[in-house]
Amino acid sequence: MTNVLNVLIDRLSNFGWKDAVEVAIIAYLFYRLLLLIRNTRAMRMVWGLVVLALFGLIVRLAGFRTLDWLLANVYAYVVIAIIVLFQNEIRRLLTSLGRTAYFRSMRRGVQTDPIDDIVTAVTGLAANRQGAIIVFEREMSLAQYAEAGITLDAAVSYDLLVSIFNPATPLHDGAVIIRQGRITAAACFLPLTLNPRLSRELGSRHRASIGITEETDAVAVVVSEETGKISVVVDGQLTRGLDSPRLTRKLRELLGLIEPEADDAGAPAPDAVSGRHAAEGLGK
Repeated sequence: MTNVLNVLIDRLSNFGWKDAVEVAIIAYLFYRLLLLIRNTRAMRMVWGLVVLALFGLIVRLAGFRTLDWLLANVYAYVVIAIIVLFQNEIRRLLTSLGRTAYFRSMRRGVQTDPIDDIVTAVTGLAANRQGAIIVFEREMSLAQYAEAGITLDAAVSYDLLVSIFNPATPLHDGAVIIRQGRITAAACFLPLTLNPRLSRELGSRHRASIGITEETDAVAVVVSEETGKISVVVDGQLTRGLDSPRLTRKLRELLGLIEPEADDAGAPAPDAVSGRHAAEGLGK
């Protein structure tokens, strides 16, 4: 224990401004990563790694040589395990680092604004209790999911969206993917969330919307055919009970079309539910 303290004191005495910059950069990267994995299944893995590290420290300080040797061999594969286990979170972290105001302004110049048609269609579908899921691509590509669906490459319109999600049509069973203001594909099947703590009453549409936003930076809009409620999902977080004005503003904010702003004072706030603590009764 004394040797460890001596080494620590010696290193602190040689601590310079370059070391401070390195510590700040590493702390920022870890902070951003923790924000991405908060309330996701990856957080459990993080706690498992923390427990393993603390156990290794105790073993080394206690002088258990055999256990220390075993853990040293395990640590050799920890880096590979982290890359495999957290590949989605690392990809989202790198993507978020490149998401600057400059790039958003560049997108605004080339991306049309189909929000009004989408909100009108979603509101009509909700009134008629017709289920729907619309996914907006942001920085991370959704090409692998679009390729598995029916390619459309069509301009967004109220009539087209209502037609797609009409239960009498073959395209209604699946998600619509929108890229840069155009409907890329329909009838797309998305990965379902594997979060074991979700309510069993949560329908497949909501599970798919949570799953795709856990793995990518996409934004999803879901209409429940049982309750008629409209929900927005981003980063695995479900916000439900949105009306037309709130849905319009939230989508514009999430897609970088307007600057985020606080909810109006006195306005009824929608129900915000995390993927981890999703309430029962949301419908399919």
